[in-house]
Amino acid sequence: MARYAYDRLSFLDNSFLIMERENTPMHIAGTATYDAAALTKEDGGIDIDRIRDYIESRLHLIPRYRQRLRQGWFQTSPIWVDYDHFNIHYHVRHTALPKPGDERQLKRLSARIMSQHLDRARPLWEIWIVEGLDDGARFAMVSKVHHCMVDGVSSVDLLNVLLTPFPIENFEPAPRYVPRPAPSELDLLIETAGSALRLPFEVTSTVSELVTQAGDPRSDVRARLRALRDMAGDMLGRSLSVSDTPLNQNVGPHRRFDWLVMELEDIKAVKNSLGGTVNDVVLATVAGALRRFLERRRVSCEGIDFRVMAPVSVRAQDERGALGNRVSAWMVPMPLGEKDATRRLQNIRETTSHLKEAKQAMGAEVLAQVGEWTPSTILSLAAGMATRALPFNLVVTNVPGPQVPLYMLGARMRDNYGFVPLLDGLCLGIVLFSYAGQLCWGLTSDWDLVPDLHDFVGDIEESFAELRAAAGAATGAASAASGKATAVATERAGSASAAGRGGAERGVAANGAAGAPGTADSEARMHSAVAAAARKAAEAVAANRSAGIESAPLPALEEKVGALHAERPVPLQEEKVARPALKASVKRVSPKPKAVARKSKPAAGPTTTRRTTARKRPAGTNGSGLPTQH
Repeated sequence: MARYAYDRLSFLDNSFLIMERENTPMHIAGTATYDAAALTKEDGGIDIDRIRDYIESRLHLIPRYRQRLRQGWFQTSPIWVDYDHFNIHYHVRHTALPKPGDERQLKRLSARIMSQHLDRARPLWEIWIVEGLDDGARFAMVSKVHHCMVDGVSSVDLLNVLLTPFPIENFEPAPRYVPRPAPSELDLLIETAGSALRLPFEVTSTVSELVTQAGDPRSDVRARLRALRDMAGDMLGRSLSVSDTPLNQNVGPHRRFDWLVMELEDIKAVKNSLGGTVNDVVLATVAGALRRFLERRRVSCEGIDFRVMAPVSVRAQDERGALGNRVSAWMVPMPLGEKDATRRLQNIRETTSHLKEAKQAMGAEVLAQVGEWTPSTILSLAAGMATRALPFNLVVTNVPGPQVPLYMLGARMRDNYGFVPLLDGLCLGIVLFSYAGQLCWGLTSDWDLVPDLHDFVGDIEESFAELRAAAGAATGAASAASGKATAVATERAGSASAAGRGGAERGVAANGAAGAPGTADSEARMHSAVAAAARKAAEAVAANRSAGIESAPLPALEEKVGALHAERPVPLQEEKVARPALKASVKRVSPKPKAVARKSKPAAGPTTTRRTTARKRPAGTNGSGLPTQH
């Protein structure tokens, strides 16, 4: 049994440390707001001691939060070791907004906190409890954690550890923390030498296994290699460089932070009306906002090659809750030259469908796994070259969060806005976090290069309004088509009913002239014609529904059939056949029509009446009522 304990960083985790520079801190962060009443003390302040005690009581579930980095003399990358001097007061901090305590002040404070580097000599996370928001009605929690510890999906799993789906009053005190011994330099030297000796055999074994699995058409390895081949083909087919824009300059040390929130149902309504996924609607919204933003900067969007890097989680279901990074990426070209919002969405739908089929994210993950054998010195050089010529212009990450309200003790979390780290060449980033029926947009920018970040927030709102208007128009057109189809079906059914009844009555009259009474066969033929007309009408309704159009009922047909039955009662045997057929074909939603009084002389046939009573649905819905992710 080992006398010490430590964890190695993966290639992807280590790459975030390597990319960190003076002006590019590589932590991810978020600002969440909570109802303050449940944690307000008698003097009006937030009970920070209770919050600290609660967070500390949960840290045994996430041991990485009490570990620090250690760089060994003979190690190519740092390792994680338990921190001997962990202090919860250092990591959970307390501050307050000055009056009036509005969101603008909170955004400025959040940006300043996020601009500051984390101390690598300590566990790489901080939480700031900010009171005084909305005159004390709410408080905020600004949290940041280094990207080498978690990815976006993993950070959501941490929310599930720290927060609960119901308010709680009592909790178990934190178990005693006993740090495990760290390895000595000699221990690390021996392990490093052993790893170097085993590496050729491990590579040979891995390659041999790779060749064997690559020949199996059912193998996951073969699918990954095919994805890598397809990704390489796509990259060679496109230029590795992108257009230079005002959003792709070297960043400074200061940040701006802004946000907005949308209802997830509104985005789903657009998706249901115009097609695609929630992520497609988000990217189309961003494309429209970028077009407005760049045109305001006097940048022509015609022929511009602007690409978005969209991180994709490759975390398996059994890996949820584990720390570390399990993400890959899509490169999505933005149709900024397209003026029409609907066509922009269609263009993005086609692109993302192709990326799913090509499994580009899986190919990128293979490259990341190959990087596990690459020394840190080479990785550092590659990272420096990559940040000088990034093959994308913007990062847009969509993180699926819990769709139920969460609580910290008794305080309900109202929203949560994410912060994405910036690099040289990337002075704007967007994080979307879905939570409790909302889609929270967090936008990060360089302070000097994007002073009009709040204008870009307005561009996003206007771009989505365009898509909603297009979705409403499409829904209105579908409703009109449904109403027209219903009217045509009603008219045809009425004509068929009249023809069937007229034919039956003529047969009865002919029998009477010959001295023979009308027979049940004539009545049966008449009702068979009516039932056939009802079936045709129901088929039209079913066709509309299969196309996603909710058709109106056919009350006119029911009135005609009801009048027909009242004037010409059928024998009991025929009644059992005709009535169920009608009920199975047309759903009755209106009151049952009254029987028409029997006349001494039958009329020549019922008068055909056109009625289009298509029910009008709310704009942007398809009758079924964001969504999903990943």
